[in-house]
Amino acid sequence: MTQHRRVFMVLSPRSLGYARDALESLFRNSLETLHIHFITDSDEDKLKLSDAVASLDARTHQWQVYSEKDLGDREEDLFRRHNHLRAFRRGHPCWRKITDPLLLSDSAAETVLLDPDLYFPNRFKFEETPKTGLLLMWQKFHCLFPPEVVRVAIEARIPLANHGDIGVAHWRASAELEWLDWLVGRLGGDSLPRIAHVESIVWAALAMRIGGGHLDPEYWKCWHRSIAKRVISKAGMSGLRILRSEPWGKLKCFHAGGESKWWLHAVRESGMLDSAAEHTLPGRTIPFEELRPSDYARERAFKHVLKSTGYYRIFRSA
Repeated sequence: MTQHRRVFMVLSPRSLGYARDALESLFRNSLETLHIHFITDSDEDKLKLSDAVASLDARTHQWQVYSEKDLGDREEDLFRRHNHLRAFRRGHPCWRKITDPLLLSDSAAETVLLDPDLYFPNRFKFEETPKTGLLLMWQKFHCLFPPEVVRVAIEARIPLANHGDIGVAHWRASAELEWLDWLVGRLGGDSLPRIAHVESIVWAALAMRIGGGHLDPEYWKCWHRSIAKRVISKAGMSGLRILRSEPWGKLKCFHAGGESKWWLHAVRESGMLDSAAEHTLPGRTIPFEELRPSDYARERAFKHVLKSTGYYRIFRSA
């Protein structure tokens, strides 16, 4: 019997403008047979997404699309004593990246969670999902936001991992539901601001709770929108030219954050991503580091200085 890797992706059909190329690269380049669970919002979105995925060449991979309503009965069963998790699931759609794979999994089952803006430029194999602990991508700067929720965690002495990017996450469906429910409630529960980045705070707390580490950034790279890239983009350099410097032949996965997700189609059309490389060996795992309150305070002060100079207004993300 073929062993399938269990993969999950929260995806709206409104994101297919960039996600279509990303999905095609996953189907084409995975050397393992995948069973992909697509999670979307309404029944109408489910139909649109099903039609879009069916138009791609999935090769030997299996896939299925679930609407939010499809998982209602499972939520009632698994989260029946966890009101904060139930409310969290109905917050921002991105937050369902944490809750819904649990609803589709038996205890201790593997879950490989993917964002829809990941490109796989070479033939590759995923890393092994650890029996315990969490694997996340690494990025140069953390994406913990908004600051008022981060401060709640710090004041409550909830350890948070630094430099975390949740483009890819490996873990087992054996999360401590009581603790996750407590965490969401302690961070704000129903009053949490409905913005996507709140999930990064939950992942960072989970990382320090259950351990694990970062995927090797030599294989699993998150795009960094550096000051230099902001300047040359503002000066009119195309995304195609900016991404030309990425080490495409060495990567298993490229997380196209920010505006770079909209540049991938042109990069692909240019032939830059047509690599014959194969990456089947696992990379190293980098241990999580805790975000120190003093470092966070220093970073916030620096960002306030940048804001006062008009930096973010001039170089805001497209």
